[in-house]
Amino acid sequence: MLLCSCPPVLSASLPPFSSPNKHNSRRKLPPILISTNPVHLDLLRLRDLLMFAGHSCHRFPVLDGEGRVEPIDPVKLRKAVCNSFIVVSVFCRSRFLPSAAAAADVSGKVCTGEVTDFGLVEFLEKAARTPSPDHHLVGFGRAVSDGGLTASIHDVVVMPSLQRRGIGRKIVERIIRVLTNKGIYDISVLCSKKER
Repeated sequence: MLLCSCPPVLSASLPPFSSPNKHNSRRKLPPILISTNPVHLDLLRLRDLLMFAGHSCHRFPVLDGEGRVEPIDPVKLRKAVCNSFIVVSVFCRSRFLPSAAAAADVSGKVCTGEVTDFGLVEFLEKAARTPSPDHHLVGFGRAVSDGGLTASIHDVVVMPSLQRRGIGRKIVERIIRVLTNKGIYDISVLCSKKER
């Protein structure tokens, strides 16, 4: 590590240690489960997440009549995921999703968030790190690599209603941690301007 004895240069417009992209009004992050096991990933749900978030894996996205990206071919998506060096999936229980909360309000059922079985179910889920059927795919990212020197991160996507809460950052951090643990430090991220 190289240490510099030069005094830090501070910008007059920004206070120290602040980022221009940091939002003080960031909403609270719901409890999530992050998995690097590709077995936990349902490709049809991934296809739906990519389409719902408006993410296209094509250089020139194909849009339908309403301006939405067309769904990705499941065969190509399967090939992309299978040939990835690392796959990160983020899951959240339906009761913490905004759409699930709205559905509960409409049906009159109230989700109290009570712990069942004295917390044993939640404890075992956290210990085993496997998503239950109640968990929904809310984020995804992957990296391809030569396995020795370089890697590139692709297709980082988060459900629109949960964006700006740090989930995408957690996906990228997990990918980078796995890559650096394998001795790969030349890592690039491929994204469009609007995806930054």
